[in-house]
Amino acid sequence: MAGLLVALAAAATAGLALGSVKIPVTDVLEILTGRAEPSPFRTIVLDARLPRVLLGAAVGAGLAVIGTVLQALVRNPLADPFLLGVSSGASAGAVAAIVLGSAFGIGAGLSITVTIPAASFAGALLSLLLVYTLARSAGGGFATGRLILAGVAVSYILSALTSLILVVADSTDHLQEVLYWTLGGLGSARWGMLALPAGVLIVGTALLLALARPLDLLLVGEEGATVLGLDTARFRAAVFVLASLLTGVLVAYSGAIGFVGLMVPHAARMLVGASHRALLPVAALAGAVFLVAADLAARTVAAPQDIPVGVLTALTGGPFFLWLLRRSRGGEAAV
Repeated sequence: MAGLLVALAAAATAGLALGSVKIPVTDVLEILTGRAEPSPFRTIVLDARLPRVLLGAAVGAGLAVIGTVLQALVRNPLADPFLLGVSSGASAGAVAAIVLGSAFGIGAGLSITVTIPAASFAGALLSLLLVYTLARSAGGGFATGRLILAGVAVSYILSALTSLILVVADSTDHLQEVLYWTLGGLGSARWGMLALPAGVLIVGTALLLALARPLDLLLVGEEGATVLGLDTARFRAAVFVLASLLTGVLVAYSGAIGFVGLMVPHAARMLVGASHRALLPVAALAGAVFLVAADLAARTVAAPQDIPVGVLTALTGGPFFLWLLRRSRGGEAAV
């Protein structure tokens, strides 16, 4: 935990100092401590980069926590909000809210604080329930191939639905926004956008930490958890709703950023094992470090052009997914 906190502080400092305009670290520290005079550097750090770094940390932590929980719920190492179609559902809901909100004259302030997060939550929950229903076998288990195929199929359907909404709307005003939700990015981060994702992340992670023991029980299997007194059906339903709420709110502010919830939980398990009481906070910190660093790379690798961070996470997560799929091939029927 201490090492990850140091890494997060280092990544955040680099995120504030580097970019199309490079700012000395000493100047960054003076700005953060309030000792710097008003200047263009101060405006860049406080108004542009600091909200972006904080949003990246919140989204990265949230996606890692969600991925950790989903992998426990379905007992599948390949589970991830992006691969299971949850992020696509949240994106479809957000795009629908953007287009319909504009058509019905809903104000931008109300849209970003209420309408888009609510629509994202509804889309995430519906897509997760659909994938869960399609992948569940007659015996109650989940086959890896069936789960991934269901997630991919639902993602394609929701992507088509998103395109249909845009075509029917017949407006070019939303093209840039739809591209943002599809690829994922943190470029629109502002101070007024941080309260809801940070609050939902803190409350949601605290609730999941309180449920660490039931999550551990699921690792022993459906029958074993039931024998030990866990109502698995009711518990799964409640945690699915909580995971959908977290995903919906985060995607509403960052777009669909993939593979963070797949890679980070596995790295966290290598550090602290499978007990969720230790795994969840470590995964949250590791996810925050990963996404802040990925966003820094997205801003600097082709500066001054800003690459959507979802593109970089997909470039790193795709090979990891193929490696993980190859490694788990022998356990296909077990999960």
